[in-house]
Amino acid sequence: MIFGVTRQILVGALTFGIAASALILTSCSTTETRISKHPEIYQSLSPRDQALVSHGEIRAGLSVNAVWLAWGSPDRKIVGSMRGRPTETWIYVNYTTAPYGYGYPYGPYGYGRGYGFGFTSLGFVGSHHRHGGRTFVFFGDPFYDPFYYSYIPPSIPYPAKIVSFASGRVVSFQYLAPPY
Repeated sequence: MIFGVTRQILVGALTFGIAASALILTSCSTTETRISKHPEIYQSLSPRDQALVSHGEIRAGLSVNAVWLAWGSPDRKIVGSMRGRPTETWIYVNYTTAPYGYGYPYGPYGYGRGYGFGFTSLGFVGSHHRHGGRTFVFFGDPFYDPFYYSYIPPSIPYPAKIVSFASGRVVSFQYLAPPY
């Protein structure tokens, strides 16, 4: 009986995992999927621009639709003005992680990384506590913080690509390097 329940749980978890993976993979938009879903936009471009867009590249003078085919939907849109003309700027955000020791955790060399066992130069540290007629003994570092002692470094967003449009055409664009 126990193997039947375990198998049922395993099959359910596997089915959920496959469904979640399919959802994630189908929701990702690539240059190829955008071109295949909107061939009319792609066909309206010159052969030179088709080659650029199919490689995920852009140039000054491209239309808003061509940039969308090449780079996809932006993370932010900002409306502004440049030389008296209305502009729209698209910002694409990527994520990076800070190198270990760059102020994480607790300083440039990572001092403070603990394991929670409470061994010190004085010996094993533990505390004794009585509550409600029961005795509790705690062993470990009283300053242990799982956020700072996590092995998963923080994810840091940064603007990776920026493109500005005036009158529906690219007037400037930039590729930015990660900060670390």
